[in-house]
Amino acid sequence: MSTTESESLPTAADTTKAADDQAVRETLEDYTLRFAPRSYRRWTPMVVATTALGGIAYMADFSIGAGIGLSHGTGNALLAIAVAAVVIFVTGFPLAYYGARYNIDLDLITRGSGFGYYGSVLTSVIFASFTFIFFALEGSIMAQGLKLGLGLPLWLGYLVSTFMVIPLVIYGMKALSRLQVWTTPVWLLLMVAPLVYLISNDPDTVGRFLAYAGRDGDGGVDTASVLLGAGVCLSLIAQIGEQIDYLRFMPPKTEANKRAWWTAVVMAGPGWVVLGALKQAIGVFLAVYILAKVGPAAATEPIQQFRGAFHAMMPSWMVIPLAVALVVISQIKINVTNAYSGSLAWTNSFTRVTRHYPGRMVFVLVNLGFALALMEADMFSFLNSILGFYSNCAIAWVVTVATDIGINKYLLKVSPLQPEFRRGMLHAVNPVGVVAFVAASGLSIAMYFHALGDTLQPYSPVAAAVIAFALTPLTAVATKGRYYLRRTDDGVDEPLLDADGNPSAVTLDCHVCHQPYERPDLAACATHDAVVCSLCLSTDKVGDHVLPATA
Repeated sequence: MSTTESESLPTAADTTKAADDQAVRETLEDYTLRFAPRSYRRWTPMVVATTALGGIAYMADFSIGAGIGLSHGTGNALLAIAVAAVVIFVTGFPLAYYGARYNIDLDLITRGSGFGYYGSVLTSVIFASFTFIFFALEGSIMAQGLKLGLGLPLWLGYLVSTFMVIPLVIYGMKALSRLQVWTTPVWLLLMVAPLVYLISNDPDTVGRFLAYAGRDGDGGVDTASVLLGAGVCLSLIAQIGEQIDYLRFMPPKTEANKRAWWTAVVMAGPGWVVLGALKQAIGVFLAVYILAKVGPAAATEPIQQFRGAFHAMMPSWMVIPLAVALVVISQIKINVTNAYSGSLAWTNSFTRVTRHYPGRMVFVLVNLGFALALMEADMFSFLNSILGFYSNCAIAWVVTVATDIGINKYLLKVSPLQPEFRRGMLHAVNPVGVVAFVAASGLSIAMYFHALGDTLQPYSPVAAAVIAFALTPLTAVATKGRYYLRRTDDGVDEPLLDADGNPSAVTLDCHVCHQPYERPDLAACATHDAVVCSLCLSTDKVGDHVLPATA
């Protein structure tokens, strides 16, 4: 081979540099895997909140509520929905605040809130699983609508509902914000109008709804039934992660905007569950309303629920087109979020473990592949079993992180108040979060599968929450908080926060990728008098730039 030919071939260094350049380009599109800088966050609090709430337009709530109501009766279902909503709101509040205040997603929050740099890979996989499970659920609902409206076989409907979101999810936050803002009014009108009509024109529907006793019930309130139903509802506790994927783009909190800022954070953070609980209750109402006409199996399908509701208020030729339109709009609104958030979770985990950034689009397709497999396996027919099992893992994770923020950071002060997510600053694994999560999820899953007896089985979600809540501060106190930070100084003189307590907007250039980044995304380089951005630290295969431990 000639010298000229050998010089023209790409070297390993060239390949690495090309991969790093791709990572920089893609992650700067909407700051995936990174702190979201002030220069990018140009939306008002209300635009961010509207975008975040648009992502909860999913129809799964109607199915979840209907399934609980038909199994356990209206009284037990409404109590189960209320119990789950309170738990989700209380645990979601500190997470939403941290995401909005410090402009980081839930994975970055989890790293510094008890799990460590690699320990949070566990919870990233849990969150990624949430996104493809609920993508599959929404895709199944849309396929049911396409079958009813267009006669498409279910297998083809699954394919259509999967592939139609790909063009939308490629473009990140800017495209998603436009989609959510413009479609939300139409979605609200189609959802609320039939309910108002039914109640106003046939008040007896409310009495029949409240009196419904369930397939095996006698109409009385039963603790086991309430807890079983709450366990299914609590599978949605991980939805706060998707809310934070939007809330991280909140503008800085200042004296001038603090009222709007707090309203947006509460409304679009833990407040999503208020609308979610209402949708679940509506699902019970509609299922009872159409039960005699379609039977219990079809009564849990949102397309059948709204077909029955629309049929009562408009000409028959309009019923199916409007019902299908509602289902399709809802599915698109939520599944672009599921695909987007899931791709971030998978990419984040893969990048940390392998120190290589493969491109977010790869994991969009991976997430969609998992979802499509679940749909083709007819997950809709055993929905409550999947969600009941999954909820134990999700509860253990979210309660652990929320407890670390609320108790360990603010009350006990053993966890650093300021969030940390950069490689080199954190220990690889922090036993505080990992021990609490593994113990809580492991024991509660064992309870769910009757390993500790039939009597305790309904209490598995309670066990997940209580164990996580108790072990998180106990482990932090036992370890004296020494596994949170590997270093207390990142080697950069500029302060991380400004005078208002917001992340600093001071910009410095990364020594590796030569791009400007705001202060919170940077740490000093171990081998040069320079700074390195968080992603370049994550992809540093030999650790040349990673600061040594001092704590």
